Amino acid sequence: MKFVLAISRGIDAVTALLGKAAWWAALAMVLVGVENVIARYGYQWIRRTFGDDVAAALSNNTYLEAQTALYNFVFLIGAAYVLQVDGHVRVDILFSRLRARTKAYVDIVLTFVFLLPFCWMGIYFGNDYVTRSWAQGEISPNPGGLARYPIKTMIIVAFALLVVQAISQVIKHVAFLRGVPDSGSPYERDLGPTDDDGNVLPQSAKVHA
Repeated sequence: MKFVLAISRGIDAVTALLGKAAWWAALAMVLVGVENVIARYGYQWIRRTFGDDVAAALSNNTYLEAQTALYNFVFLIGAAYVLQVDGHVRVDILFSRLRARTKAYVDIVLTFVFLLPFCWMGIYFGNDYVTRSWAQGEISPNPGGLARYPIKTMIIVAFALLVVQAISQVIKHVAFLRGVPDSGSPYERDLGPTDDDGNVLPQSAKVHA
């Protein structure tokens, strides 16, 4: 169990780095969006103040498409990180009422029944879509537009990252169910404080923890 948990922690470390990259990409997306707004509504002022060349450069389609590309990066690459931190929205009235161990069992089952098949479908059907884009060297038809094949490749990468992170989550849940301390499962927190052997402290001991 220690070996597979080490693999899980390695996966989590990579996913956390990608989560930080998505955070910075979100910041860049906001800044590019601000530039797009300024260039659009302040075009005449920029043109009078700095000249036609500067105004044309700032209102280039490249910035508009860069904003969309950054959004795609944040949404697709950040999905695995959100799964890691258990941040995906759960619309239910039952799950939150379940015991911690039951939640772990439910997550394991649903990972194999829904999440992994969904990711497989995304990779399977997205593969041809991405391959054609690379074969054509697809670029945007808009003047100054960006190449589209790197952006479309993120679809496959995102689903692959979700698969890897889902496996990491299952490993942590199994470790939690087997009573391994510091399993990394988000449901371990629901049990409250534990001793050095991973045993849950009695209610009276929690007060002094």
